[in-house]
Amino acid sequence: MEFKSARNGAELLVQSLEAQGVEYIFGVPGGAVLPILDVLADHGPKFIVCRHETGAAFMAQAWGRVTGKPGVVLTTSGPGLINSVCGVSTATEDRDPLVIITGQVPRALRFKQSHMNVDTVNLFAPITKWSIEAEEPDSIPEIVANAFRIAARSRPGSVHISMPVDVSTSPVTAKPIPAGESPRLGAAAAEALDRAATLLNGARFPVMLLGVSAGGPAAADAVRRLIRKHPLPVIGTFEAAGVVSRDLVDRFVGRVGYVRNQPGDLVLQKADVILTVGYDRIEYDPTAWNVSGTAQIIHVDENHAGLDRAYRPAVELPGDIARNLDGLSERLRLSAAGEWAEVAAARKVLLDEQAKGATLSGSPVHPLRFIHDLRQTIGDDVTVTCDTGAHEIWMARYFFSYEPHRLLFSMGHQTMGVALPWAIGTALARPGQKVVSVSGDGSFLMTCMELETAVRLKLPIVHVIWKDGGYNLIQTLQRRDYGRIFGATFGDPDFVKLGEAFGATSFRIGAADQIVPTLKKALACEGPALIEMPIDYRDNAQLVAAMDVSAQH
Repeated sequence: MEFKSARNGAELLVQSLEAQGVEYIFGVPGGAVLPILDVLADHGPKFIVCRHETGAAFMAQAWGRVTGKPGVVLTTSGPGLINSVCGVSTATEDRDPLVIITGQVPRALRFKQSHMNVDTVNLFAPITKWSIEAEEPDSIPEIVANAFRIAARSRPGSVHISMPVDVSTSPVTAKPIPAGESPRLGAAAAEALDRAATLLNGARFPVMLLGVSAGGPAAADAVRRLIRKHPLPVIGTFEAAGVVSRDLVDRFVGRVGYVRNQPGDLVLQKADVILTVGYDRIEYDPTAWNVSGTAQIIHVDENHAGLDRAYRPAVELPGDIARNLDGLSERLRLSAAGEWAEVAAARKVLLDEQAKGATLSGSPVHPLRFIHDLRQTIGDDVTVTCDTGAHEIWMARYFFSYEPHRLLFSMGHQTMGVALPWAIGTALARPGQKVVSVSGDGSFLMTCMELETAVRLKLPIVHVIWKDGGYNLIQTLQRRDYGRIFGATFGDPDFVKLGEAFGATSFRIGAADQIVPTLKKALACEGPALIEMPIDYRDNAQLVAAMDVSAQH
């Protein structure tokens, strides 16, 4: 790609983003980024005007997770960049690649207290992989090229670039640096692969635990190849959703996370050898699933393991996940693990609970009924984004997804308000494909202003609100631990009217038998649709009831 000589730092920045293949920039305008916006008015990535910087960061995060390429955020100085902090940190902790560019006061004012002057480099340093200020205009191409490499390489996360406004307006002589090829990791040593295979072949009860990095295209394909050949029981964290395909679902013993009380937890408790693939301790603390600490762990990931009293691998296979799984598969000689009574019993508990959904009728709607009807209504190519709260736990446990990154959760920070902005970022990353986002009424109101963004862009999004008038997961925890609730109840807004005010086609589900017809109507809309649904949370106590006191944390 050839570029004409840039007029100033702002144009060199935009050219550098073009050289990285950036398609969209999510952000909110402000004085410190006006030179950059003036360039974007003529060429460069499309600027998506958002209604809040937090929403912009969430949109970029979803773009990064779905495409594997860093999503880009642009904010102004002071409160603009401060507003983005939650989304930037969420992307880092959820292991999603993101680059945020923030405007800054002129360099001459950096030493003193001045209007909208914040030490942005140090503000973002603890929540990013790299935080840097462009102090010299001609350094912009190098900073941008390295920012994208750092954000995307394992473990992915956020990178911050501060752009003083006088750097944006200064003359430059440098040229953009093209995006380089991502270095390909190698396989682990043959000796380590042999030791891992020996452990698994001699195991009494081997189990596979999938984590966040198992969802990459090559890694997911390799997981599927291995379990087609070797019938290991497979368990996933929330963020590993979709790695197990429909044709292999008989190997799947469900997802684990948040509280140790699932069928998959029972299987992990009995396992003597656990093959972890792409697992990150931030998803589900190992003290919850390796309670006794006696299970032998084989760690397969691009990175070496972070050690923990409950996570001390007997064998580590660092490097390319797919190559290591294929190398391991060649060495395995396993019995028919899928036939074991423990696995069959655990799967029966999970499937019975799913099937119960079809029998639950009336109003308000039980979570299992909505999950059953949603799964029956949409195809495997529809992406579902899920907010944080009680609905997240229900969806993570009982809504099966069969393609990677088609069911999105936040497990790093478990950040509220992500679902709608994630749906926007996903709809742009997968043009023409439907996206269903699910939130509670509490989490929806944290980023509901971005419904205007979705309407303006005419995106094919259906947003479903599980309405109960409170922060129900918090209420459930309060009842469990304190015997009463406080500070977690709010009012009763009319979300149908709110959706209509934003320009979204809006519906209300009154009872369970209206779920499927209403979903079909909403999915048939050309632009965004919103659905309000009263939810029956009477069974929420089971979400947070751990197997034993020692597992509660």
